Amino acid sequence: MNGNATFRHHDTAVLSVIAIDAPEVKTSEEFEAVIGDSYRRNGLRPGMLAKLAGIEERRWWPEGHSFVEGAIEAGRQALAEAGVDPARVGLLVNTSVSREHLEPSIAVSVHRALDLPTACLNFDLTNACLGFVNGIQLAATMIDAGQIDYALVVCGEGSRTPQERTLARLAAPDATAEDITTQFATLTLGSGAAAMLLGRASEHPDGHRVVGGVTRAATEHHELCVGDFTEMRTDAQGLLVAGMGLAKDLWRDAAEEFDWTDMDRYIVHQVSKVHTSRTAEALGIDAARIPLTFPTLGNVGPAAVAITLAKEADSLRRGDRVLMMGIGSGLNMTCVEIDW
Repeated sequence: MNGNATFRHHDTAVLSVIAIDAPEVKTSEEFEAVIGDSYRRNGLRPGMLAKLAGIEERRWWPEGHSFVEGAIEAGRQALAEAGVDPARVGLLVNTSVSREHLEPSIAVSVHRALDLPTACLNFDLTNACLGFVNGIQLAATMIDAGQIDYALVVCGEGSRTPQERTLARLAAPDATAEDITTQFATLTLGSGAAAMLLGRASEHPDGHRVVGGVTRAATEHHELCVGDFTEMRTDAQGLLVAGMGLAKDLWRDAAEEFDWTDMDRYIVHQVSKVHTSRTAEALGIDAARIPLTFPTLGNVGPAAVAITLAKEADSLRRGDRVLMMGIGSGLNMTCVEIDW
């Protein structure tokens, strides 16, 4: 493979990873009760969210509570758990898809709330659901280069507003079967936040070393899933087929540099039951080694892989090999190996 698709890191470790669940539980039954008339009018069966996607619940932040506050709290807990002085953080990257306005960045709010130093570089990095994994890659590159000592990667996602608007549209008397199908993915989203603190492996022997990974693009599929402030429209079948093709291409390229056939955990992006089973089948992965959070949290965008890793952390042992597998609309995919 030409270019820079394969990368290795030499002195970066994960020092902490935190998940914050939004507190309000919204069940799929509640959602489908809202749009039940549209289902019946268009000859569709209720239960698609649970039966097809495997999503029983997702979370919302309360009214008046921003997903940015979730990212701030996750960052605060990540710093505290690692015992690192905020004054030593040299990079803050916010990787949220969700945003309340176009500018300034969400990162500046997090930077201010956490009282990070004026010398701390801070910005948003957005790449659909792949953002958090890209944030890890960027942070590790800067740590390895000696530019910074510590990096904080955060993400806060809020699905309440787009889901409320989507439910209203789909409950309307003129909603069609095509409307339901193309906007179905919006109803699978969830709210939550995550943060990860990274530092030098040589200074933190108890940390979890970032080994390296592989990235690959298939941007010919950039129109299969398009979202804005009010809705997301998705060609679900086209996205599934294209995503599996991209994953298999990356897996084939990765085999030249990495052996990922027997990892202890595969932390895949949490989309749905169908996507997870097809990924395991396509790549020859033991499905028992793929922890799932989407059944109760939904697809929490780029925060999903970090949330899943955080919830799995207590069950991991020293020396376990973990593969974070991010994929985002566009399409782009990156896998990062961590030596736990």
